[in-house]
Amino acid sequence: MSSDEDEYINNALFQEPNDYFQPAKPPTHTSYTLLSGQTLHLRLVGHNPLWAHHLWNGSRALSTYLQQHAPLLATGKTILELGAGAGLPSLVGAILGARKVVVTDYPDAELIDNLLQNIATCALLPQPATAVVAEGYRWGASTRHILAHLPSPEQGFDILLLADLLFNHRCHDGIVSTIVQTLARSSEARALVFFTPYRPWLLEKDMAFFDLCREKGLEVGKVVEQVMEKVMFEKDRGDELLRRTVFGYEVRWKDLIETQ
Repeated sequence: MSSDEDEYINNALFQEPNDYFQPAKPPTHTSYTLLSGQTLHLRLVGHNPLWAHHLWNGSRALSTYLQQHAPLLATGKTILELGAGAGLPSLVGAILGARKVVVTDYPDAELIDNLLQNIATCALLPQPATAVVAEGYRWGASTRHILAHLPSPEQGFDILLLADLLFNHRCHDGIVSTIVQTLARSSEARALVFFTPYRPWLLEKDMAFFDLCREKGLEVGKVVEQVMEKVMFEKDRGDELLRRTVFGYEVRWKDLIETQ
């Protein structure tokens, strides 16, 4: 190789284009109206490769469902949310009187800081908002630091919240593992899994998540099907009605349900 070629490789070939590193996008803000008519304001990260810069339809639908069934799903309960993004369902659960809420997302400093800010600035939370904590967590990892927030860590959480996580097909095993580790061994405990098939041609892969749940001794039941006003991503391809529809499922311990 000539010295000219050497110089080209060192100075040009492995250099990033001038516009490769885009400037960081500033945070944005959105809102959600509770069934009571009150407005909950949320901060979203400016941009994130894990898509936390969106308030997903699954989060909105799950938050509404929590309000419709507050005595069963929120009031006095211990709640864990996975992949929370802005943390809307967790905040709603806390507003409805949950005993303890642990809201989690991938252990990225920006994501966790954003959750902490949404907790700190939520005027609708009972004050001081000590019932809500934010933690970084990677699906499938040890849950010891998550369970440590409970009065009795060995008992697990009454309610798990999962909104629009199923498109991460490679992460299904880790998510199911986390459910098994954290869901209380109680006939009343349940994981609420809400999702939209944003890529309708992959719906079968989305639904494969529930087969993994069944393999772990969990019972799966559909609880809601809600058509949202708008699609999340207008330019996406595939059946628009499916891309507007949120499907909600309830996951519970099968053996405990059967002995009721």
